[in-house]
Amino acid sequence: MLNLLKTGHMNSLELKKKIIKQIDNLKEEDFEKVYLQLLEILKPVSFYKLSEEENEAIDQALKVSEEGETYTNNEVISEAQIKYSNLKFK
Repeated sequence: MLNLLKTGHMNSLELKKKIIKQIDNLKEEDFEKVYLQLLEILKPVSFYKLSEEENEAIDQALKVSEEGETYTNNEVISEAQIKYSNLKFK
C-alpha cells in the first residue's frame, strides 16, 4: 500500500482521480508504455501446473515416506555433499 494511503494524505478515490488525470495528459507513446505496464501488473497470477512426471515423483516420495523410509536433515546433507562436492553447504 502506498504511504499516501497510510498517512491519510489522500484516500484511494483521490489517488485514482489523480492517476486518471495524469493518464489523460500523457502523450500517446507514453500512454502505450504505461498501458502495457498496467496490463502486466493487473494480469491474473497463473499457478505452476505440475507435469505428470512431477506428480508421479511426489506420489512416490509420499509413499516411501509413509512406509517409514525417511532420512534426517544431516543424512540428506551428507549425501548431497558427496554427490555435489562442488557446491558449498551451510
